[in-house]
Formats: sequence, C-alpha cells, structure tokens
Amino acid sequence: MKLSVIVPLCALFTFTKQAPSPDKCVCEVNNSEQHFPHSKLKTVEDKASSCNSNTTPQKSLELEILLLGLDRRLPQLEEDVSILEREDDGDLYGVLSMYVIENEIAEIRQLINKLNSTTWEHQILTEKTTQQLEDIGAEMQQLEKFDTQQLVERQQANQHLRRDLTRCRNEHHLNASTAPPPPGNCPHGQFLNITGPRIYTAGEYPGSYKYGAWGRDPIPEAGKESWYWMVILTSGNKYAHYVRLYSSLSSLIVGISAPGNVQISPSNPTTNTIQGPNVVLYGSGLYYNCYNMDAVCRFNLTTKSVTTVKLPAGTRYNSKGNFCHLDECYPYTDVDLATDESGVWVIYTTSNDFGNLVISEVLEGEPPRLGRTWHTSVYKQGVTNAFVACGVLYATRYVSKDVEQIFYSFDTATGKERFDVGIFMSKMSPNIYSLNYSPMDQMLHVYSDSFMVSYKVLFERTSENLL
Repeated sequence: MKLSVIVPLCALFTFTKQAPSPDKCVCEVNNSEQHFPHSKLKTVEDKASSCNSNTTPQKSLELEILLLGLDRRLPQLEEDVSILEREDDGDLYGVLSMYVIENEIAEIRQLINKLNSTTWEHQILTEKTTQQLEDIGAEMQQLEKFDTQQLVERQQANQHLRRDLTRCRNEHHLNASTAPPPPGNCPHGQFLNITGPRIYTAGEYPGSYKYGAWGRDPIPEAGKESWYWMVILTSGNKYAHYVRLYSSLSSLIVGISAPGNVQISPSNPTTNTIQGPNVVLYGSGLYYNCYNMDAVCRFNLTTKSVTTVKLPAGTRYNSKGNFCHLDECYPYTDVDLATDESGVWVIYTTSNDFGNLVISEVLEGEPPRLGRTWHTSVYKQGVTNAFVACGVLYATRYVSKDVEQIFYSFDTATGKERFDVGIFMSKMSPNIYSLNYSPMDQMLHVYSDSFMVSYKVLFERTSENLL
C-alpha cells in the first residue's frame, strides 16, 4: 500500500548519483516540477478580500434609502403647492408658503444630487469589481495548472454534482403538494445552526420602546409578500393597541411606514389591547395575548374584528408565568405566540403543569380554536424565550449579555425532548423580549432592547446549498 503512494511521487523528482566516498553514499534530489507561486496566490487573496470589503449590502441600501427619501418628499411638495394655489392671499401667507416650498425644493435638489453621485460611484464600483473578478478568474486558472493531483478539478466536479442534486430536489418539492406540511415533517431537513445577525436596526423609534415584536406574514395577501410588521409596547412596556406595517425591509430599517398603523383599540389598556411582546402575524391575522385574559386574541387586519380562543383552566397570565433568567424576568411574557411551516402555536404554562412549558396548536377559523396540546418537562421560568420551526419547539436561555443559547427542543411529532441542543446566538443587546421563526425565509426575528435583529436558520439543505 505504501509503494503505490511513493512511486508516483518519485516521478516528480530526478536522482543523480555522485561518486561515493569510501564510507558513505550521497544522492542529489532535483525537483522537476515548477515552484508553486505563493506570491501570486497571496495577490489573488488580497483582491478577493478587497472585493468583499467594497461590495457590501450597505452599498445597495444607501441607494434605496435615497430613493425612499425622494419618494417621500415629492408627494409632500405636490401637496404644499396645491395648498398654496388654493389659499394664497397674495400677501404674507403666500410669502411664507413660498419660503417653505423653496426649502423643500432645495432639499429635493440635494437628494437628487446625492442620488446622482451615489449612482455614479456604484457604476464605477461595478466596473472595477467586474474587472477584478475577471482578473481573479484568469489568475486562478493559471494557478490550477499546479494542481498536479487534480484535487481542485475533483472538488469542482463534486460541487457541480451537489448543485444538480439540489436543483433536482427543489424541482421535486415544487411539483409536490403545496399544502403546509404536518408538524415534524420539515421540508428543509434537520435544524443545524443559526448565523448572523443579518439585520440590526433601531428602526423608526430608536431607543424609545424597549419591548416589542416584528416579522413577516408567512401567508401574506397577494401583493404584500415583501411587507413587514412591527408591534411596540407603548404603555409601560406592557400594552399596545396597534400594529405598524412597512412595505419592504428597507422601509422598516429607515422608518418609513407607508401603510401606517392599523388600530386595534382606541387606547391602552382596554378590551382587545395587546398584552405583552409575544405577537405574530399569520394570514392577515394578528395573534396575541388578550388584555387581562388567559386567552389568545386574533385581530383580522381586513375586517378589523377580534375573536378569541380561551386557554386551558389554570393557565398563568398577567405576569404570573414569565420567561426569566437568574437576574430578571420579562414581564407579561406568560403567553407566547409562534409561527412555523404548519401554522400558529401558543406556548404557555399552567398550575397543573407545575410551571413547565405547554405548547398547543392554534387552528384557524372564526373564531380560532385550540388543537392538539403537548406537555414538556422544561421549566418555563428557566427559559428566556421560545420559538417553533417545523413542528419542533426550541427554548433559549441567557448565557451572558453577549450570548444566548438554544438549549432545548421538543418534537411534537415524536414527543422526543432534548436538553443538549447547544446552539449559540451572538446578541447585539443583553435581553431578547420576543423571538419568532419566519417559515417564509427561514429567519429568526428578534426584538431586543428596542432593536430589531434577525438571524438565518441553517437546515441540512440550506447547508448543502452553501457548499
């Protein structure tokens, strides 16, 4: 076995026998192969690093922010001109109105100049990056000549096979039924890890509201596929009475809510008020813990009607069964709502379960109703938050102000519990007040000390796609 390895290696060298001395034999070994150009490889690595640092998501976000700002200013200018035309008295009022309009035009001109400048910079960056990528490709082809063992060629062939296999699997899933999979039947494979944060933003009200929630509707109305929602607890970190909508992720980041607020109740706290930060949107219905009740409310964003589903007797509410860690409990987190590929879930605890987590399906309807229920053996006040992905309940715990750990899982399909999940999350702020999984894009949406943060969930097939 060793000889089969040595023989081809020897083919790379030539041996020259020199005149031996009486007491020893000397051989000179000459390498017949070209020396590997390490300096060229270092140059390629530097160019690739330069491309990565110059072409970032923030570059495209700059352009989109300017476009959003322009889109916001132009209708306002048009409205102000209309007011001037209707109410101009030819005297002081007209002069003041003209002064306001002149300022608006000046601001719009500045935006347009900045937009032109940014567009020109992006065009130059695109041309430069394209040339760099072509140069890198040519240099890599030169370096491949030194791959005498054909390792790179075989690796590329394996990547092509993986890509073809992934495409075949995706086509198979597209041709399959589009009905939501039953709990435990995950179309993405096993949950492996999370990466991120991907998004980290203070949004429209930086530092103003400590508790809240945000995310996407997993089954949105037609034309609203890119919309995001946000609920902030505006009354003592306890209550909210409206949901705020955004037409895109960029709009949410820069704080432009074109659809605006959808009001549930006129004030806080009152009947139908949102209680606590654990809120989700599913099928144009906002699900939340009803004010002063052991029940789940569903607010229909289309009809503006509210229906409720009562939770089992003994359910702890009104801050009697919160998520906690050693130093702090998060008030009014007794009833936690979650979404996944199969629908809506409610996570809570009861006196009959001695404070352990309970999870139930929330079945759609008017009114909604509870479906199957599972009882776990993990103590709720030893958990900081929870979410559901593919019918599996995951619980987190506080490790430090910088790290949270997904430590527990409960599979509703098999009833199997694990306390050794061991997936760590890097936090941008110490406390996570709401945490929800979006089956639409396999993201975790976190509301943390007034910041909105997102993480990408990696499943088996996600990881295959990254290879």
